[in-house]
Amino acid sequence: MNDSPAGPLRELLSAVQRGERNVDDALAELTRQLAPLAAGELGFATVDHDRSRRCGFPEVVFCQGKQPADAAAIAAAILERADRVLLTRATAEHAAAVQARLPAAVWHERARCLTVAPPDLPRHGRVAVVCAGTADLPVADEAAVTLAIAGNHVDRYNDIGVAGLHRLLRRLPELRQAHAVVCCAGMEGALPSVLGGLLDRPVIAVPTSVGYGASFGGLAALLTMLNSCAAGVAVVNIDNGFGAGYLASLINLRTAPPAHSPVAPRPDGSDGRGVSG
Repeated sequence: MNDSPAGPLRELLSAVQRGERNVDDALAELTRQLAPLAAGELGFATVDHDRSRRCGFPEVVFCQGKQPADAAAIAAAILERADRVLLTRATAEHAAAVQARLPAAVWHERARCLTVAPPDLPRHGRVAVVCAGTADLPVADEAAVTLAIAGNHVDRYNDIGVAGLHRLLRRLPELRQAHAVVCCAGMEGALPSVLGGLLDRPVIAVPTSVGYGASFGGLAALLTMLNSCAAGVAVVNIDNGFGAGYLASLINLRTAPPAHSPVAPRPDGSDGRGVSG
């Protein structure tokens, strides 16, 4: 069936025109097709059940500012029609509420994420998540968890920032195998520019709020990345590991070869092949 929004409706109306379906049957089918748009009213939230069809991934629950019970209810509603759910910026209280309602939920504490996903989820392609320093790991973990639940193979490269450039250079052959690279860095935020000058792969830069006073909570790194002289570098918001992981997934899943055998992800979102410097 055609994946465009008008495709299923056009086919249905054509079937009625050809006499292959009667009006009552077509009305029932139309009601079924529109059900995802009409459902999802929880009072405090309206779940977008059609998100997966439009965008390729179900609606993601941003937990910050939400009551734990509300986040759990939204996640449960999403899973009524989707095979997976991702919750970001979750606290331990959110984790307790979600796991009480959804026992299969996995709490990725450092990433501040919760996930429910099929155990046999196929993994496509290859995305590298590069972390400049250990202090940047929470943001890098958020990107890796996002990539993993979206069906990407994830390779991790931790603590290979520009202060020890030799650690990065020896990983270049591996990094060149990735379809996209997510790079998380704080302080002056120079690492994405270095990667952009060494790789023929898109580099998605994530400024982190790591650094001393003049880093201004990640603003210095953000401005460095926005002003990068290296081509092929795109920048997301400060600490937005989710946004970087989602964008890298869109790139990878459209350029990756056929799926590999399923690999169980580790808590950091990697498939076990990642490297920690």
